[in-house]
Amino acid sequence: MDIKKKRLAFKVYLYLGALFITSLVVSNLIFQKFFYWYPFGEDATLFGAPLFELSVGILPYPLTFLITDLISEIYGQKKANQVVTAGIFASLFSMTIIFVADAVPANPWSPVNNELFETVFSLSPLAVLASMMAYLFAQYIDIGIYHFWKRLTKGKYLWLRNNFSTFSSQFIDTFTVIFLLCVFGVLPWSSFYGLVVSGFIFKVMIAALDTPLLYLFVYILRKTFGLKPNEEIDLGFGLE
Repeated sequence: MDIKKKRLAFKVYLYLGALFITSLVVSNLIFQKFFYWYPFGEDATLFGAPLFELSVGILPYPLTFLITDLISEIYGQKKANQVVTAGIFASLFSMTIIFVADAVPANPWSPVNNELFETVFSLSPLAVLASMMAYLFAQYIDIGIYHFWKRLTKGKYLWLRNNFSTFSSQFIDTFTVIFLLCVFGVLPWSSFYGLVVSGFIFKVMIAALDTPLLYLFVYILRKTFGLKPNEEIDLGFGLE
């Protein structure tokens, strides 16, 4: 690959990483708001709770798995893991900024007073810890399973590794974060089964829908950079 294409490949990787980190940080900022989704009617329940009682933080989160699968396919496992690690750092850093901002007293004339700021942005440290632990487990497992199937199938059956890795990691993510939130007392145990199953089903539905998008983006990038099937881009800019 010539230097011009390699520079373009690095820019694409950079922008994908930016989208990944933004989606992750935003999901951690907004996850305390819950809503009901009624694809099967308002009377549908699961373990006594409304089916699809979800946190709004779940909305941008599936995008992170699509992006890591795309990076895994085009740039390799190491580059995907680097983005995940950067996401952990960005999330913890953003939480630190919020905690500091919450500790600073607002002026009397401030449009956003202390109470309003705390209501919207003051996140439970335990809830953030639960989210980060779930994220850490899920993303690294997703990347590991993806490359396991990629090696096993010799780069064929993109839909297989995309869905198998995402389904497994999404269940681990959903179970871990809801379990830890219940253990830490952030959520009641009565909501555990309903939130886990609803969250997992929702994420599986989104993962199934993103498979055509993954095929499209992989096709575009392979054609753009002249990659052969199963070939990955070595950026070679001293980023290893």
